[in-house]
Amino acid sequence: MRLNKFISETGVCSRRQADAWIEAGRVTINGTVATLGTQVADGDAVCVDGQQVGAAKAHVYIALNKPVGITCTTEQHVEGNVVDFIGHRERIFPIGRLDKESEGLILLTNHGDIVNEILRSENEHEKEYVVMVERYVTELFLNAMASGVRILGTVTKPCIVERVGGYMFKIILTQGLNRQIRRMCSFFGYKILRLQRVRIMNITLAGLKVGQWRDLTPAEVRALVPVSTLDD
Repeated sequence: MRLNKFISETGVCSRRQADAWIEAGRVTINGTVATLGTQVADGDAVCVDGQQVGAAKAHVYIALNKPVGITCTTEQHVEGNVVDFIGHRERIFPIGRLDKESEGLILLTNHGDIVNEILRSENEHEKEYVVMVERYVTELFLNAMASGVRILGTVTKPCIVERVGGYMFKIILTQGLNRQIRRMCSFFGYKILRLQRVRIMNITLAGLKVGQWRDLTPAEVRALVPVSTLDD
């Protein structure tokens, strides 16, 4: 693991601050002054100003079945924020967002390096939702939603949309525009009564009741996180 990453993951500072400390000669590994880009191996003693810093924290990956009314933010002054709702011992944050009025799957982690990788639109990671609207879902509506809708000054990417019931449909997106499904439905005059995310890539809500969370399995983590960010 790179030295700046090791220091930041002990919780004492950010990577940028760690780099500044290293450049200033304040960091040693096994008694030797370190340089930028130095790698830390298991058992190495890393010290800042002569004081040893703890071992890097283990990465945490969580799946939460978010209830309606919980806000996906780390801002603790926001009532009902997702971090306080979970109350995890580690400092975690949500990967992406799920509207306060929406429910379902949201992922959280303390591994900052993976967030941009997961959210990057060109990677086209699938997110699946089940949506209930206030009036009958027509074939015309489903086809139009799947073909792309003009919102927020752009046209949404083609997506998979299938009927679930008279007033319900499933939609699989590979992008994440702000309030995308709600804006798409509104374009055609449909009002959403319930919006639930049921899957992100290989991770589903299976076995999770509303308000419950669980750690991801090793297999889920391997599929979710690029090997390069797991190992560096």
